[in-house]
Amino acid sequence: QVQLVESGGGSVQAGGSLRLSCAVFGYTGNSECIGWFRQAPGKEREGVGAIYVGGSRTYYADSVKGRFTISQDNAKNTVYLQMNSLKPEDTAMYHCAVSLAYCSGGNWNRVVYNYWGQGTQVTVSS
Repeated sequence: QVQLVESGGGSVQAGGSLRLSCAVFGYTGNSECIGWFRQAPGKEREGVGAIYVGGSRTYYADSVKGRFTISQDNAKNTVYLQMNSLKPEDTAMYHCAVSLAYCSGGNWNRVVYNYWGQGTQVTVSS
């Protein structure tokens, strides 16, 4: 059974940093796409970015480009989301998800994500 566990959320002031982790259990493929998504109260879920595990290529939403970085540690089967220069509008529940499909810069936000984590809360105060 595939399980994703996010951690690393918390409360920070604007301009601060956080690093989220997404540990993947029960799946050790090398061609999947792992995405990060967020959802704030009253808003639709938004894609933050993704990494194509097979080639370590990363893709980002315009709203976080240049501030957020996705990386992977294959030995730990973990993907990270480093978030710098945080803004109050980054406040949301952050989820990671695994897609068994190939993803690229043109479709990472539209492929089907098959497995989801429970999420970790990020709160940025002004």
